[in-house]
Amino acid sequence: MASYNRWQNELVFAACETLTEDERRKDRGAFFRSIHGTLSQILWADHVWLARFDIGSRPDVPKTESARYVEGWTDLWMRRQATDGDIDTLTAGLSDEAVAADLRFFSGAAGKEIAMPVWIVLTHLFNHQTHHRGQVHAMLTAAGARTEDTDLFLMPRERWPRA
Repeated sequence: MASYNRWQNELVFAACETLTEDERRKDRGAFFRSIHGTLSQILWADHVWLARFDIGSRPDVPKTESARYVEGWTDLWMRRQATDGDIDTLTAGLSDEAVAADLRFFSGAAGKEIAMPVWIVLTHLFNHQTHHRGQVHAMLTAAGARTEDTDLFLMPRERWPRA
């Protein structure tokens, strides 16, 4: 899923590059309003989850400000690429035992300590990205940008992880 995730992020950001800054920031009625805001929120959530794995630090802005987590387009793209690298590193280094083990963390949303298997946490991380990337895909299409396939089976074979 990490390989698929990186591939899809590259395709989405490439499609976004065909739009102007104003088009990327236009309020399109989505939950996080704009293409830029939605991509910023995805990155914010990834940083929250990665911090729970002791990779990087938790964002310094609350969830309510996550759409403005990264203001600059170039910075957003650079941080997206770096974060995808962190996700690749995290997932490549996990054994079957580590994936089955519990991750313990405090959830501000739930207001309590949570423990759940790492495989569920990772499933959520990728599902969250896919959900919001789908919203971005719809906004890109509405803006007239050409988007690419999102089907997992169409991911180029050279992008497949090594077993």
